[in-house]
Amino acid sequence: MTDETEADLTGATPRRRPKADVDTVGGRKLKPATLMMGHGFDPMLSEGSLKPPIFLTSTFVFPNAAAGKRHFEGVTGKRPGGAEGLVYSRFNGPNQEILEDRLGVWEGAEDALAFSSGMSAIATLFLSMVKPGDTIVHSGPLYAATETLIARILGRFGVHWLDFPAGATREEIDAVLGKAASGNVALIYLESPANPTNALVDVEAVAASRDAIFKGPNKPPIAIDNTFLGPLWAQPLKQGADIVVYSLTKYAGGHSDLVAGGVLGSKEHINTIRLMRNTIGTICDPNTAWMLLRSLETLELRMSRAGENAVKVCEFLRAHPKVEHVGYLGFLEEGSRQADIYRRHCTGAGSTFSLYLKGGEKEAFAFLDSLKIAKLAVSLGGTETLASHPAGMTHLSVPDARKQALGITDNLVRISIGVEDADDLIADFEEALKAV
Repeated sequence: MTDETEADLTGATPRRRPKADVDTVGGRKLKPATLMMGHGFDPMLSEGSLKPPIFLTSTFVFPNAAAGKRHFEGVTGKRPGGAEGLVYSRFNGPNQEILEDRLGVWEGAEDALAFSSGMSAIATLFLSMVKPGDTIVHSGPLYAATETLIARILGRFGVHWLDFPAGATREEIDAVLGKAASGNVALIYLESPANPTNALVDVEAVAASRDAIFKGPNKPPIAIDNTFLGPLWAQPLKQGADIVVYSLTKYAGGHSDLVAGGVLGSKEHINTIRLMRNTIGTICDPNTAWMLLRSLETLELRMSRAGENAVKVCEFLRAHPKVEHVGYLGFLEEGSRQADIYRRHCTGAGSTFSLYLKGGEKEAFAFLDSLKIAKLAVSLGGTETLASHPAGMTHLSVPDARKQALGITDNLVRISIGVEDADDLIADFEEALKAV
């Protein structure tokens, strides 16, 4: 949109985007942390409001009938790219579109979509990509609900799956993709680091294997859940992924007060996913989108502080006699395959890690029940420190044999470090370990 007249002709809302985003100053390309303060919004088009208002409306008025038809051509898929203006809140809205503009900035994605939860984002992705008889190849382990969706839900509709371990070599990936290639592989789905073991996936090796085995239009896209490290510590689009998935509930939201999801990628893939979202209505609401806009302004600050805290806490835990192992990316063995993947893919070790205590469920529960500052709750990436027991909580529905194969043991505690004082957290963990 270049002026008010064009807005009148197309029906595109003048509140949603500024006439010209300030993305450079003096030839310098601005960083994402700067762009989060205003990208995609012009205060002068919303009564001078410094922050975007919350647009609580179910529907939007068209300037004329031709514009209405044009917008519906976009939302129904007759014309790619979605609506050129606002139509109905199941399809789009000003807060959601500003949020999507800003989400794409962090990883340089062509386009992005916001969803009502991380799982609604994943489910919408799968439904838009697969059909009965197709195969999903994925890394393992995945978040338990994702594994359930693939194996138990989509499996009922004739969708097949094959997997390889998160730390698989190129040869191991080749073997699985080669076997899957006898059918129609619709999607390669990754999660890195794996939840809850923190094992990294070699995205570059997966992309190289995919490109070597699949040619032409049958080449399946690579999607990856980047919730644990993104967007500050990992940007998988640079390693060959086509689609990036987020639980925006976690670091992006960052205050444990909202539930949302996001998908980023090329316009081609996002258009396909958008059509499914428009149909089944998995978009996030305007209030949640507004809260995420607030949170994105401090994303870099929060993640940086949490990452610094995690280094100190993990150093303490690693040296404690009641700790068997700390699955923290900053402690990867030099020269190991995981360390090599970390060097090529990551810019930081994150603030979520796996703590393996000496003992089993009894010892893990005693530790969790003795925490005072850290909260006993699932989720991660919030301002507060959280601790949970994956085998008995988030991954309880995973069959026991698969849990053992994936390293989800009874002595495993998952910890997400927040932005509290690091020494206070260490004191809390030290006291809790006395109960083990």
